Amino acid sequence: MKNLLIVESPGKVKTIQKYLGNDYTVKASIGHIRDLGQKGMGVDIQHGFKPEYEVPADKKKIVAELKKLAAEADMVWLASDEDREGEAISWHLFDTLGLTEDKSKRIVFHEITKDAILNAIKTPRTIDMNLVDAQQARRVLDRLVGFELSPILWRKIQPKLSAGRVQSVALRLIVDREREIMAFKKEPFYRIEATFNPEGTKSSVKVKAVLDNKFDTLQQAEKFLQDSIGARFTIKDIQQKDGVRVPAAPFTTSTLQQEASRKLHLTVSTTMRLAQALYERGLITYMRTDSTNLSSLARSTAKAFICDNFGPEYSRPRQYTTHSKGAQEAHEAIRPTYIQNTSIEGTAQEKKLYDLIWKRTVASQMSDAKILKTDIAVESDRRPELFRIQASQILFDGFLKLYLEGTDDETLDEGSDVILPGLNLGQAMNCKEMRGECKFTQPPFRYSEASLVKKLEELGIGRPSTYSPTITTLTTGRGYVVKGDKPGEKETVVNLKLTGDTITRSTKTEVIGSEKGKLLPQEIGMMVTDYLMKNFDGIINYDFTANVEKDFDLVAAGDRAWNAVIADFYTPFHKKVEDVLSDRTFSRPERELGKDPETGLPVIAKFGQWGPFVQIGEGENRRFAHLAAGQLIENVTLEDALKLFELPRTVGTLDGHDIVATKGKFGPYIKYNGKNFSLPKGCNPLTVTEQECQDIIKSSSDPAKDQIARFESSDITVINGRYGPYIKQNGVNYKIPRGTKAESLTEEKCLEIIKSAGKAKK
Repeated sequence: MKNLLIVESPGKVKTIQKYLGNDYTVKASIGHIRDLGQKGMGVDIQHGFKPEYEVPADKKKIVAELKKLAAEADMVWLASDEDREGEAISWHLFDTLGLTEDKSKRIVFHEITKDAILNAIKTPRTIDMNLVDAQQARRVLDRLVGFELSPILWRKIQPKLSAGRVQSVALRLIVDREREIMAFKKEPFYRIEATFNPEGTKSSVKVKAVLDNKFDTLQQAEKFLQDSIGARFTIKDIQQKDGVRVPAAPFTTSTLQQEASRKLHLTVSTTMRLAQALYERGLITYMRTDSTNLSSLARSTAKAFICDNFGPEYSRPRQYTTHSKGAQEAHEAIRPTYIQNTSIEGTAQEKKLYDLIWKRTVASQMSDAKILKTDIAVESDRRPELFRIQASQILFDGFLKLYLEGTDDETLDEGSDVILPGLNLGQAMNCKEMRGECKFTQPPFRYSEASLVKKLEELGIGRPSTYSPTITTLTTGRGYVVKGDKPGEKETVVNLKLTGDTITRSTKTEVIGSEKGKLLPQEIGMMVTDYLMKNFDGIINYDFTANVEKDFDLVAAGDRAWNAVIADFYTPFHKKVEDVLSDRTFSRPERELGKDPETGLPVIAKFGQWGPFVQIGEGENRRFAHLAAGQLIENVTLEDALKLFELPRTVGTLDGHDIVATKGKFGPYIKYNGKNFSLPKGCNPLTVTEQECQDIIKSSSDPAKDQIARFESSDITVINGRYGPYIKQNGVNYKIPRGTKAESLTEEKCLEIIKSAGKAKK
């Protein structure tokens, strides 16, 4: 073997091996091969914060194999990704494998194509120690923060909690937004809309307009409609203006995560997993980047494609400037490696994500859309307020022929092309109908995964590689946040309608504040944020976290020593940790909600060893109930609390046994005849009916429901199990060979499989 080439991910190995041929052996390190030690802090504070690295147990076999191969090779090529993490991986490989500069070379590429790989081989470089030091600074600082803060949370709040430099700031954003929503007082208002038929046009022509004034009360809105009976409406002003819409820049990591969430409803972690797979298959460029640049080859290829498929008038090559703070991760945006590949083979999700990347890239090189914006004012001879008619007509679609960027503002519609009839100043507008609808002011929207990533990027907190793991830690690791829906509050409103000279009233139920797929802080997340804000406000200060990132950028540029950055932070931080640990007090949140109507005893919301709960009474006779997911001590009401005490609830009976609906650690369930049956998602134990419970019990108890076939004489059952069909005989499970359809199995075939096949693994 002449050459050993080491990449990070096994997914790349096969493709790169194919491009390089037999002179190269391609192997994967499978990410980092070394990390800070797990016993103790893993950092030698007394000697300049020297990291104490060790090879984890699960990486020893890989390291041993790579050492053996490296010793046999003439040249070792270190081909980890070109970002700080990738540079650090190459350095760890260099150090751990005992390589020398004359027997190793560092190469980088942004796409897994033959040209990119061969070009990288032709242009090797040495390991960039500035990038390595920037990564070491981040890793050491994060270890110091986590190692010293987490035990404080264990002692003061609850075991198994964690804090982190980026994680805790992201949690604070979610908690602060929740408190904004709690403090928000919704106010009703009346919005007036009218439907006009312009004089001189067919009676079927309708133009919708909105009054430029909102009314605070039903009486004010009704007075306006009353005054409008018999009023003459005419066009007072017409303003027309040419406008343009410019295509969005090609994707960075952050914008890909946001757009995949809006348009494909993918989580941030799913988006990154799919993008990694596309990159490793050589279909897109590197997926962790905050650059919007496109290579000259990509721009010229896109231009040729656009001219050939849409026409030269649709082409406008352009280069975008990266605006994110401290952009440094890689040198090009996320784009298809070959623009000509308009579609790919793969899973449905991979195809959709590739299509999104392809369209965004090509659209960024297309012409601006030309739009005619029209604003018309309609006046009344009875009132001073004006009705406004707004329309935008697309004169030239440009990039809109292919792609339109989504929006996080849920009140906006991406809109459509509105064509107005020819209208003139002074033209009469016949009012066909006028409506006064009661609406409510909206609180700020909770963060979705995508909008949280956007906010973190705006504040300069974290980097492309940190967004996904940060959200995963918050939502799955510690129970600080859940991703879920808010049902909203129901309000009964009175709406008005004017037709001819008659005003009618109608009653309607409006749902206010409902949201789907948002990040909802849990009580433990609120408590951790409050505690850290009180005692370590400097750590979870937005500016501090962003400024640390700037310091890392200075280290990466060679303008600052990495351990000097750590020293400036650690001394005051450690002093604060010691002070906090010496303070033995901590007050857990507690709120009296009111009196229980039945007993007159106080109802109190508290936080205990097993989380937030409500309590009726004191002493031996007190009763407890856990708060439901999404309920917080700060805003739970007496009515909400009393409902929690309705469980366990006897719903009815089946075959002489009681059916009891209740709720446990793992969610709502039914207790029946000594067995438990989980309630399906969305089924409320407080409202589930007797018939629904009976159906759940019967379907769960039916042994035939998962049975594909049964052969009594040989005691063989073919079962559709959780992980696919299998054969069961005398209590032993047997695999069904791949390619064999379970439905077509005969008794003879089952016996043949049992004889030749081994016992199925659990």
